[in-house]
Amino acid sequence: MGTMSVLRSMGAKRSRVLPFSVGIAIIFANTGLSFAETINSALAAAYNNNPTLNAQRAATRAVDESVPIAKSGLRPTITANANIGLSRTTTNAAGAGAAIVGGVGGSSGTETNLAPGGFGVVINQTLWDSYLTKNNVNAAQAAVSASQQALVNAEQNILFNAASAYLDVLRDRSILAFQRKSLAFLDEQVRSEQTRFDVGEATRTDVAQARASRAAAQASASLAEANLRSSEAVYVQIIGRKPAKLSPVKGVKGKFPTSIVAGKDIARREHPAIRSTEFLVDQAIFNVKSAESGLLPRVDLQASATRNFEQSTFASVSENQSVTATLTVPIYQGGAQRGQIRQNKESLGQARIQVDESVASVTAAVVSSYSQYQGAKAAVSANQQQLKAAQLALEGAVEERKVGQRTTLDVLDTQTQVINAQIALANSSRDVKVAGYAIMSAIGRLNASRLGLKVNVYKPEVHQKAVEDKWFGLRVPSGN
Repeated sequence: MGTMSVLRSMGAKRSRVLPFSVGIAIIFANTGLSFAETINSALAAAYNNNPTLNAQRAATRAVDESVPIAKSGLRPTITANANIGLSRTTTNAAGAGAAIVGGVGGSSGTETNLAPGGFGVVINQTLWDSYLTKNNVNAAQAAVSASQQALVNAEQNILFNAASAYLDVLRDRSILAFQRKSLAFLDEQVRSEQTRFDVGEATRTDVAQARASRAAAQASASLAEANLRSSEAVYVQIIGRKPAKLSPVKGVKGKFPTSIVAGKDIARREHPAIRSTEFLVDQAIFNVKSAESGLLPRVDLQASATRNFEQSTFASVSENQSVTATLTVPIYQGGAQRGQIRQNKESLGQARIQVDESVASVTAAVVSSYSQYQGAKAAVSANQQQLKAAQLALEGAVEERKVGQRTTLDVLDTQTQVINAQIALANSSRDVKVAGYAIMSAIGRLNASRLGLKVNVYKPEVHQKAVEDKWFGLRVPSGN
């Protein structure tokens, strides 16, 4: 509010700084206007439509299918088979001359044509596999849990990127507006100095200095416009639509603990990246047990029923039904099974190390985000004071130049300090809000529910429960 009062006081005076200072005041005042897009509506759009996030959801649903696949190890398999063929047999009597087909002419040669065929059904059922299937199911369920936590982490990343993109566009639009107001101010300065030069009150140097400053402002405005276009492109990529008018952002202050120690504790318990790696450890443990089951006995049962034909008339000549139980005891498999066990044990060790790695990474992110938040808050306070002082200095420099106590260069330098302070304040204001979202992400709580987004929260457990006990069907569950 102090900054706005200073700007109003500057606008009340008759001076060359009037167009620039009034423009800055209008920019700040207009931040209270209603806009079409809020940051929560933008985050909701990203949550619903972001292709990266939707791809991760599809990947999670694919992992869900590993549970019924693993459970199939103790389910029966049924196969049907059928065969048909042609067979010709020719027999010639010993000592006979050239054989005459069919015995014509008294030849003792014979020829038989058959069309053998048959069909049958075979059922295989594993009765005992030394807990192989049980361990495979447990490993698959752990993989599903790890995938679901990875999805939660992906949602966090997308929401953070969307918030950053929104705030980047908001900041870059403000900076471009500041640069354009600065350019308008310098255009007025060039006209003023040219008029003063024409009546002999200024020198060519004053005019040249004004023009040089205007050229620099033009370059800065062009760069600001390019930065804005880049930020808008990222906004479209993440959120899925072009940014219209954007509302100011209050941030997420109050949604996360102020203590960094409390933030670390929450992150260690709740962060999905850590929980995902812990589930991967569980999966690796069950993979070792599954591999060890390959060294133990198993019992399988096979039942079959067949009917065979051997005559060209397809008259049934034989039927067969059988039930066979088979005990298989591994003795030596060339070392492959033991190699797989050792391999899975190394993978287990790797998974445990990755838990430590994820804990360290998340802890570092918590410390970094809290530090950035505190630093950005301090920068906002300092930049507000800098802006207030620079605006007062610009007002004074313009008035003092009128009575010959300041030069044109002094006014231009002071005006540059104002625009730099405006840009610094815009950057630090953006940084403090982004750091707030970074803290939410670092502690594992940047999600649609805690942000209050108006979306149907995606629940991966729904699809998991729909498919984990499926025996039949090719269609995926609806609603996904």
